Amino acid sequence: MNANWMKVFIAALFEVCWVIGLKHADDLFSWVGTVISIVISFYLMIMATKKLPVGTVYAVFVGLGTAGTVVSEIIFFGEPFKLSKILLILLLLIGVVGLKLVTKDQVQEGADS
Repeated sequence: MNANWMKVFIAALFEVCWVIGLKHADDLFSWVGTVISIVISFYLMIMATKKLPVGTVYAVFVGLGTAGTVVSEIIFFGEPFKLSKILLILLLLIGVVGLKLVTKDQVQEGADS
């Protein structure tokens, strides 16, 4: 996995943090953490789109963020486990992985690697 896809993956992890923060933040410290997560998440995603196709980056970012948020809510916050929900998340992840596999990284002359 190259550095740009790693940025997308890390951005998706921060997306999970800020989405959970939006729901559960109840004091200044947790709101500051939520805002910091939003900034880091979008910064990394924007940086990745300088070298990778925007549509694919966004689809992967949202897909991983959605899956991570659903799983986190089940594990950490007591959301009910539903097999249908997990199967649909797996289907979403299969689509995200498929998009990543069929998308070639753009090589730009003179661009920093």
